[in-house]
Amino acid sequence: MRQPRQGVAEGSTDGTQAVRRASAILRRIGRGGTQGASLADVTQALQLPRSTTHRIMKCLVDEGLVKHDTDRRRYFIGQLTYELGLTYNESALDLAKWRVAVDRVAQKTGVTAYLLSRSGIEAVCVLKTEGNSVIRVIPVEVGQRRFLGVGAGATALLAALDPESRAQVIATIAPFLTAYSTLTEDKVRELVDQTLSAGYSVSRGNIAKDVIGIGMAVPEAPYLALSIAGLANQIEEKGLAHWVQILRQEINAVRSKDI
Repeated sequence: MRQPRQGVAEGSTDGTQAVRRASAILRRIGRGGTQGASLADVTQALQLPRSTTHRIMKCLVDEGLVKHDTDRRRYFIGQLTYELGLTYNESALDLAKWRVAVDRVAQKTGVTAYLLSRSGIEAVCVLKTEGNSVIRVIPVEVGQRRFLGVGAGATALLAALDPESRAQVIATIAPFLTAYSTLTEDKVRELVDQTLSAGYSVSRGNIAKDVIGIGMAVPEAPYLALSIAGLANQIEEKGLAHWVQILRQEINAVRSKDI
């Protein structure tokens, strides 16, 4: 499986260099979600000179693809990027049928439910519904990106890949796992093995303290995963089996309509 670049070489003479750099910048900003990304964050991720990164980002801001909060000195996904994502197409129709499933999972569990989609070596949150619990846990927002293997849904998507692709992804994201105190290459491999054995993934405090996530890839569409996230005491009160059953029921309900 071919992986997108995480850094873009300064010396490249490829005619698509500017497009590759702009795409890498948008991915990095998207990964920041509601926190966005600073110029330093993007520069480090692309491994480019600060002046080069700043010049490209200024162009993206001018075109509306990126928004710059001058007070906070942070960059966010811009309005035009959002509008383009709303374009009516077959992919949008495919995701629309999962809206009810995500809503029903949140309603039945009381915690936040998500639909994640695989994008290269990352997972993107495409749908989210908050539960009715007094205390809500929302570790990821719609449009936010995470590396495969980081979080329950993203781990379910990683496990759904073939062994060779999984190994390539883990090797690629390894340098970035230092941002998570509990995640290492070996830990990600262990989580993937557990997911393959159980049929669902579990993330215990890997992203946020005292938060448990459960994720399950869609059998006929393994580029999609349905997941939930809640406080540990919320999840453990009724047991993992209870929450897993709800996820499986809603996935099967959508699958049955496609048969």
